[in-house]
Amino acid sequence: MEQKRILLVIGGGIAAYKSLELIRELGRRGIASRCIVTKAGQEFVTPLSVSALSGDKAYTELFDLDEEAEMGHIQLSRSADLVVVCPATADLMAKANAGLANDLASTMLLATDKPVLMVPAMNVRMWQHAATIRNVAQLRADGVTVMEPDEGAMACGEFGPGRLPEIGAIVAEIETQLNGQGQGALSGVHALITAGPTREPLDPVRYLSNHSSGRQGYAIAAALAAQGADVTLVSGPVALAPPRGVTLVKIETARQMLKACEDALPADVFISVAAVADWRPARAATKKLKIKATDAEAPAMELAENPDILKTLSNKRKNRPRLVIGFAAETHDVEDYARAKLARKGCDWIVANDVSGDVMGGAENEVVLITHDQSERWPRMGKEEVATRLARKIAAELGGDDGGIKLAAE
Repeated sequence: MEQKRILLVIGGGIAAYKSLELIRELGRRGIASRCIVTKAGQEFVTPLSVSALSGDKAYTELFDLDEEAEMGHIQLSRSADLVVVCPATADLMAKANAGLANDLASTMLLATDKPVLMVPAMNVRMWQHAATIRNVAQLRADGVTVMEPDEGAMACGEFGPGRLPEIGAIVAEIETQLNGQGQGALSGVHALITAGPTREPLDPVRYLSNHSSGRQGYAIAAALAAQGADVTLVSGPVALAPPRGVTLVKIETARQMLKACEDALPADVFISVAAVADWRPARAATKKLKIKATDAEAPAMELAENPDILKTLSNKRKNRPRLVIGFAAETHDVEDYARAKLARKGCDWIVANDVSGDVMGGAENEVVLITHDQSERWPRMGKEEVATRLARKIAAELGGDDGGIKLAAE
């Protein structure tokens, strides 16, 4: 199979240093990078470091006779399968939208006939400025894929949307672009995933829930889609944008989640990542509950057990997914509890993780993949990398001995 190649434009911003990690991670996946480093980008990374990691010359100047004789900006713009701008600064996106061509990067973007992926990173006020909003909207209308930046603390000390997305998420999007939707190792596979928390109402104002951010489930959905799977993501309330190419079904309660999963069957693989509330109030009040100031005791609450979604789908006689994977979030004796859960639920794999630290809502995870006959401990890594590893395991499992995917529908 011919090696995939991207043309990476490294813009000028503090996030430019992460482009080096991106080049390395793509290389691990067999994706080659040829790089353009803008003049502003060279303030943060050197062409030498880029060249050393990519194994190719780093291009910097439009008016360079040697570079024009060797490659030429027109040929350079068409030499890759995908053009990636990372970080995509407000300036680079403005130039691309206006069709300006006053340096190598902007000229290449104007001349290319290949798909373009832009990965923004900038100050929150720049990202939310009316000019940037207009530029992003027009670029998308013109067919450019512009990822949503992450939200969080920035080097400038402000907080909000504008951070470069996690490297794992960028890699997954690049793989999706290179493979094409519906192509890849999991082409033809229907993957059903649950993510996030459920909310069980006490009354119209209050509810029972948990701390799940949904990040691991959303990362798995993105990784499977990048491998060509047809992904249905059943999600509780989270503050995350759905991955590109994924069918999102929003729910609130555990009972709604179960119905959405059953409606989505048949599926070839089911991954139960959601942190589903085990219990719900037996009777939700139709009006806000009031507590009298004179009451000496807290009001009693009768609870009812929620459906066990993982166990229900694991034990289906009809339309049981070929591969059923559960998650076990534990604070101690992680592997013992997870193996017991594997037997109790009737699923095929359990991904166990210790949530006693900053895993819930954090960017990293440390897991143990448990099957009926072995345990495989993975080192602590980003949740996107966990998702990528799991997607590869799933592709290998469904592939069988002959390497071809065997689908549940067959």
